This record gives sequence, C-alpha cells and structure tokens, in this order.
Amino acid sequence: MHLGNCHNFYDFRALAQRKLPGPIFNYIDGAADDEATLRQNTASFERCDLVPNILRGVEKIDMSVTVMGQKLAMPVYCSPTALQRLFHHQGERAVAAAAAKFGTMFGVSSLGTVSLEELRKAYDTPQVYQFYFHKDRALNRAMMQRAKDAGINVMALTVDSITGGNRERDLRTGFSIPFQLSFGGMLQFAIKPMWAINYLTHERFALPQLDEHVDMSGGAISIGRYFTEMLDAAMNWTDVAEMVRAWNGQFCLKGLMSVADARRAVDIGCTGIILSNHGGRQLDGSRAAFDQLAEIVDAVGDRIDVMMDGGVRRGTHVLKALSLGAKAVGVGRYYLFPLAAAGQAGVERALNLMRTEIERDMKLMGCSSIRELSRANLRFR
Repeated sequence: MHLGNCHNFYDFRALAQRKLPGPIFNYIDGAADDEATLRQNTASFERCDLVPNILRGVEKIDMSVTVMGQKLAMPVYCSPTALQRLFHHQGERAVAAAAAKFGTMFGVSSLGTVSLEELRKAYDTPQVYQFYFHKDRALNRAMMQRAKDAGINVMALTVDSITGGNRERDLRTGFSIPFQLSFGGMLQFAIKPMWAINYLTHERFALPQLDEHVDMSGGAISIGRYFTEMLDAAMNWTDVAEMVRAWNGQFCLKGLMSVADARRAVDIGCTGIILSNHGGRQLDGSRAAFDQLAEIVDAVGDRIDVMMDGGVRRGTHVLKALSLGAKAVGVGRYYLFPLAAAGQAGVERALNLMRTEIERDMKLMGCSSIRELSRANLRFR
C-alpha cells in the first residue's frame, strides 16, 4: 500500500503500522486498560443516524466556523498531541503546514517536539498551546508567559491527566523517552530499519517546551511516570481560575465530561471547553464525548464554545457532532497515522479527504452551511 491508496482512517493506520516499529505504533494506537472507551468513542457515532433533506439548492457549501474567536475554513482542527517527531521526522512542522494549507487550527503540546515559537513564526493559522498543570507552580507560570510572548491564540489546559492512564501496550514494550525497550520491543525496531535511519539522521529528539525544566539526561522518563511524578493531582478550580485570570484571553479546558464541570468552567471565565476522554487513554470506561455532548450544550452552549474530540473517523461523525451543537471537532489519531505514514503529504491527504467528505455529506444532507445543521437532522437508535 502507498499513500495514493489511502482513502480513509483505516488505510492510513495500516500504512503507519507497516512503517513504524511496534512500540511506537502501539503508543499511538493504544489506550488504557481494556481499551473499551477507545472503541466506544467511535461506536457512539454509529448509534446516531442522519436524516437528510432534499432539493435545498446546495451547489455552494460554506463549512467555515468561528470558535474561541478563531475563524476556521473547516470545522475540524488538529488536536495537540505529544512526541510527534518520533512518528515522523517532520513532526509538528508537517501538521502545522498542513493545517495552515487547509485554513484550520492546530495544537502544540507541552510534550511537543518542535518549539511553539518556531511554529508561531512560520504559520499564521490559529494555534492552540496545550499544557499540563505541574507540581512546580513556577514552571506553570513560565510556560504560560512563554506562550503569551510567542503570540499563541488559545491556551488549553488538559484536566483529565492528573495521573497517567494504565496503558498496558506501553508497559509490555517498555516504551519510554529515551527508549528503554523490552527484548521484544528491540526486535520490533530491528525489523523497521528505515524508521531508525530517519530518526538517527535528523535533528536530535527533544521536548523544547520542557527542556529548560526537565532533565532528560539522567534516564528514561516514561509517559506514565511524567504524569504521575510531575503533574499535580492537587489541582483544583481555584488554581485554574487564577490561570484563566492570568492568561486574560481565549482559555479552554480540555477533558471535561460532566455538566457540573462545564458550568464551573463558565463561572471561572473560560471561553471554551473540549469534551474529551483523552482518546480512551486515561480512564477506561469513561463515557464517549459524543454521548455527553447534547446535555452539556443544553446547559452551557449559549455561554461558552463547546468542542469535542475522540473517535472521529469520518466527515459524517463531524456533522453529527455539529448537529448536536459542537462548534468544532478535534482529531488526533486521524492525522497522526497519516503523519507517520508520509509526513506532511500524509496529513494533507487526510485533511483533504475529511474536507471532501464534509462537503459531499453536507450536500447529501441538504445543508449549504454549517449553521443549517441541527438536531432535526439526527435520530438516535
């Protein structure tokens, strides 16, 4: 299989699996515990059916949206994800360039592998900076100030990761940064020499958002250990309210799932919330974001921008979320597998397929504008 034969998420996943060493593929692909939430995230969309209208004059389609003050040419954005240069040497540069080409927003993780300043200077498309709340409060303040100085559009605090999820695939392979692999994991690298050549012949792997604060030279830092040892489980609403005031701009919380928490986010001055269970990678058995969307939109959708991510594989999934009241929809694995498969060209192909699907499906739905989508277009089984 090559890139031209990739027509959907599962094609990109298969191509990435062929190219990546097993431990890295499983880091992207895996989730917590029994991975039930990972499966439910996509299955939740399948329990909802679309009801199209006909003869509506849909020769011109407007799929633009405005979310958290940012104008996007399409209602899908690239969620912030960690460690991207492990998957392909272009990493965040490829994702940023592709997002800019398609006029949409992209996120940079505090565990990102390209500096937010470089990406901010190179692309004027809306940029989200995602960060975690560390035990070191000075580090939190420094990260926020750095983002402000760089001109970041939206600050996003992830709130569902105060401790690491039980990602058993990573435990089996010994996935960590730097690599501390099991024997089986080392064999997986040995049979994918092209990945190793690319990794070793490009710039040294780094986490530039954290390199001034985290000593990577003394040994491996597993992703689970990072969450467990460095992040602050004592984080509370008072802490977050102080951050919202200090940022004094577009600020969203990523990882909310309950109506009560959505209302608290409004009360402390957040301008957006992202319903998310971290792609099933934290609390297995958590409800799918799509299943929580309607009640949260009903509770706070007139006062705050509501977004969601998790399990999005098709343009029809996006239209179902927008019909329930989401302002935009985030994707993670949907662009990570194309990134791993072919770098920027892969991400561009994936975003182009998504844009084409949304445009075609809106025509088939009888909607010429995102604003025409509503719950009248949906039926739940």
